[in-house]
Amino acid sequence: MTDSRSGPARKRSKLGLLPTIDTPADLKKLSVEQLPALAQDIRDAICDQVSKTGGHLAPNLGTVELTIALHYVFDFGQDRLLFDVGHQCYPHKLLTGRFKLLSKLRQRDGMAGFPEPRESPYDLFSVGHAGTSISTAVGMARGDQINGEAHRKTVALIGDASIVNGVAMEGLNNAGTLKRQFLVVLNDNGMSIAKPQGALAGYFDKIRVNPHYDDLKRRALDVIKRLPGGSTLEEAYHRLGEVTKAALAHDHLYEHFGLMCIGPIDGHDLPGLVSMLKEVRDIDHPVLLHCKTVKGKGFDFTAGDPTKFHSPKPFVVEGCRVELKQSGRSFTSAFADALIDVMQRDEKAFAVTAAMPDGTGIDKVMGRFPTRTLDTGICESHAMDMCAGMAKTGLRPFFAVYSTFVQRALDQVFQEVALQGLPVRLCLDRAGYVGGDGAVHHGFMDIALFTALPGVVMLAASDEPNLRAGLEFMRTYDAGCSVIRYPRDNVAKKPLQSSPPAFVLGKANLVKPAKKSLGGDLAILAYGAMVYPATEAAKELEQQGYDIALYDARFAKPVDIELIEQLAKAGTPVLTIEDHSLAGGLGSQVLEACNDRRISTDLIYRLGMPAKWVYQDTRDNQLAEVGLDAPSISRRVRDILDRHAKGPLKIHVDVSQATAAREKTVTH
Repeated sequence: MTDSRSGPARKRSKLGLLPTIDTPADLKKLSVEQLPALAQDIRDAICDQVSKTGGHLAPNLGTVELTIALHYVFDFGQDRLLFDVGHQCYPHKLLTGRFKLLSKLRQRDGMAGFPEPRESPYDLFSVGHAGTSISTAVGMARGDQINGEAHRKTVALIGDASIVNGVAMEGLNNAGTLKRQFLVVLNDNGMSIAKPQGALAGYFDKIRVNPHYDDLKRRALDVIKRLPGGSTLEEAYHRLGEVTKAALAHDHLYEHFGLMCIGPIDGHDLPGLVSMLKEVRDIDHPVLLHCKTVKGKGFDFTAGDPTKFHSPKPFVVEGCRVELKQSGRSFTSAFADALIDVMQRDEKAFAVTAAMPDGTGIDKVMGRFPTRTLDTGICESHAMDMCAGMAKTGLRPFFAVYSTFVQRALDQVFQEVALQGLPVRLCLDRAGYVGGDGAVHHGFMDIALFTALPGVVMLAASDEPNLRAGLEFMRTYDAGCSVIRYPRDNVAKKPLQSSPPAFVLGKANLVKPAKKSLGGDLAILAYGAMVYPATEAAKELEQQGYDIALYDARFAKPVDIELIEQLAKAGTPVLTIEDHSLAGGLGSQVLEACNDRRISTDLIYRLGMPAKWVYQDTRDNQLAEVGLDAPSISRRVRDILDRHAKGPLKIHVDVSQATAAREKTVTH
């Protein structure tokens, strides 16, 4: 495979240095002059592997030199390295003994795409959400100090888009009160997944190029004196090298948090990074090192379009042309087109995303309705409250967000949306198992989170026609908050119903009727995407002589309790199926609704995500692992029907034996 680096294309290196690095100790044996060659090895290895399996590409390419320099200067066998988001951890993993795992990137027995403590003690947290590194690093720094281990250095590596997250700001505010070494490395590449948004993004744009300083030492010393603990810092200042003194930022925003701010410096200059890190490593005060990097550095196609190559599918590079492999039409693409249709018909509809325009499909909507779409940046809480404000004025906001990220705005859904009865519309992408991203991104508890809130309505889309029908229901539903969920998967090429009936609040949709009665031998109530493996299972069962009815539940709140009651009266077993945790999911809602109606739950059975962490793999493999694929559903139905068939006979025998025993006792 050829590449398209800056300059003439040339064949990939043979990874001469990288295979020799089993631990950071091996890295330290190299001279500084050898480090750029290692950096190229790492870039080649990552790009080659991601082209085969998909994964996070551009963010990892941009942090290669930073990661090498950090491991070269610090000893993270005992020091602490905390990642933010974590999708830029591939170079770190390759330097800490996991090169052999790279060939199975994002597969169960290969290298996870995010930091994973199960893989290595060098990974301290399994993390895939933004804004967390500084706070967890502050916690470890305080813990080490209390435990008498303040010799452990603490480093948080965070991006410019993540550092404006509310949690990161809270962490910075507290970090400034530390009275010990603490280093925040700001990886400023001018990008999130897409272009960063907001006023602070503009601030970073202004300071990325170092200003020309007059009387550098005097101005730097003035900075020191104005910071908390100034006298101690003044002493530290005199111990600094000339490079660090020259790079001190006298007017950096985060100086006001009590941090000594240094930079911006070139985040790809390995000798310069090593020298700078050696100088700031032992400063006994919180320091922020501002590094300017290029997301996707090393290849023309990644640096030229870092959003497209943030987390691409497998691809092929042919000269200057790059082709992403296509695998079908995704729910995300279907959602984008459906929302465009909604917005064409409703001028009050407004689309919102939180730093995920590409991942949620909102980028396509932006192209059609630039004045009615907004990317707020990585701030789900703010985005939710903003949507509440919009709804209060009569707009119809649709907030497109990953299921795993909407958790970060739960308080806002409670206080500003549900409590006020406002019709904010939440569109949850990546619901259920997400495949290669693994446990940090599974959408496994959105139903449980929101069904407790009065007035919230929970929908799910089984395919593209139902996604369109669901969004249309939400468009006109003004009685409160509505939520629709759909998976990280492709929509069915041939929908079960090309024109399904309109969504009616709390009503399931019959997809496959039974032949003999309302529910046949057993009725399946499948939620969202689970309708399709349930359909395959029903076909297999039919060939085996079973009579199965299949319903698309459509709603987890309110559930179709009238249907459940009819099936219960007919003595029909019901199996609920969902790609959500069993705790608090559709099945739980059915059981609770039955209890409220005093309907027996003896014939209600549930299938869903078990209470265990399921790690990186394909989505299909993850579903099969927990019994949510078609063969597993078939087995479960047969088990239920076998138990149901044997149950009455067993009871009859037991009763007869008990009666005979009583009669014998009376006779004697």
